[in-house]
Amino acid sequence: MLTRFNKWLVALCCIGVIACTDNSEPPSEDGMNQLAERYVKLALLVGKHQDYYIDAYYGPSEWQQQAEKLPLEQLQSQAQSLIDDIDKAEPLETEVLRKDMLMVQTRSVMAFIEQLNGKTFSFDDESMALYDAKSPNLSEADFDKALLELDGLIPGEGDLNSRLDAFQSEFVIPKDKLGKVFVAAIEEAQKRTKAMIELPENEAFTIEYVTDKPWSGYNWYKGNSFSLIQVNTDLPIQIDRAIDLASHEGYPGHHVFNSLMEKHLVDGKGWIEYSVYPLYSPLSLLAEGSANYGIEVAFPQQQRLQFEKQVLFTLAGLDASKVELYYQVQAILGKLSYAGNVAAKRYLDGQIDKPQAVAFLMKYALSNEKKSKQRIDFIERYRAYVINYNLGQDLVKDYVEYQSGGDVDKRWQVFAELLANPKSASMMVVR
Repeated sequence: MLTRFNKWLVALCCIGVIACTDNSEPPSEDGMNQLAERYVKLALLVGKHQDYYIDAYYGPSEWQQQAEKLPLEQLQSQAQSLIDDIDKAEPLETEVLRKDMLMVQTRSVMAFIEQLNGKTFSFDDESMALYDAKSPNLSEADFDKALLELDGLIPGEGDLNSRLDAFQSEFVIPKDKLGKVFVAAIEEAQKRTKAMIELPENEAFTIEYVTDKPWSGYNWYKGNSFSLIQVNTDLPIQIDRAIDLASHEGYPGHHVFNSLMEKHLVDGKGWIEYSVYPLYSPLSLLAEGSANYGIEVAFPQQQRLQFEKQVLFTLAGLDASKVELYYQVQAILGKLSYAGNVAAKRYLDGQIDKPQAVAFLMKYALSNEKKSKQRIDFIERYRAYVINYNLGQDLVKDYVEYQSGGDVDKRWQVFAELLANPKSASMMVVR
């Protein structure tokens, strides 16, 4: 706050009555770049302690080669020092968001180091520390209404889970036709995305079909706008998953997100911190949330139904006469999405054991036993990461819809700007 004397002094300076000299240093872009370099090197060092911590890296190869496995206490000290220096940094006006993201990302690195060093977090504390967000506190009662809706909608006899399994089996893509169906879906997703977002001319991808994985699909971003997209064929893949995976892993999902960060931030602005992507970080909530919401952006419901009936169902050799009912069921199943978070929280916090967690998923997420066991395998490996899919989707959707005011074309614009200028969960909350 200016005192009366200071206000008088400033006024005299402004009108030139006395000479005033500001000896303070202006904010330095170089200072932020140095902090960013320290962050990248720290993340690479942490990656030496956990094989899948670094999901993507396309910075200087020598930094990765020079990274060695240092004691966790030393890494914790480096992280704290970096946090302190970021806090003191005075960025340019155009780099305020950059500083804020660098801080939240570095705090996440610190929390992960602490975990590796033996610190125990509850599910909610872990999700806040790593992803800057916490899943809503729900119970069985929150899912019962959706279960009742489905019970009256799914044909057949027997328990709801068995009836749903039988109904969905009518929409499984035959394995020998999976390649054609998925390629058609991803090419359509690519065409729709390119019509609305300017992507690098050299962007490209390859597809692999794999087995024995805890996930259904994965994008391995290699840098220079190139991705390896893997699809897991362990379990039957239903027809709606073709567009879901094509959009989520490809367009306008992970492939586009990483391409835009590399194009606009790393290559365009020289913000080297975006050349490394720690999986357990706030970037993942945006990545997974935007990849899920991007499905809806690229394929509005009626357009999706039309494309699937005319193209994908034909390629898969499936009967499209029940497609409307199928998507009614899928919409209600979406209301059960957070059941997975509840199961993960209770299981990881020790409130239920593995068989109880599988049983919970079977009842409230309505996944069969094999799929439920696969989801528990995912939870055991990735822990609180599960919140990034549904909570991330809801946060991104709310943010984009609010910023675009419901305008469909502007929705694409806001969506693309968010991918090119990432925000963490707390920065996206619509108040």
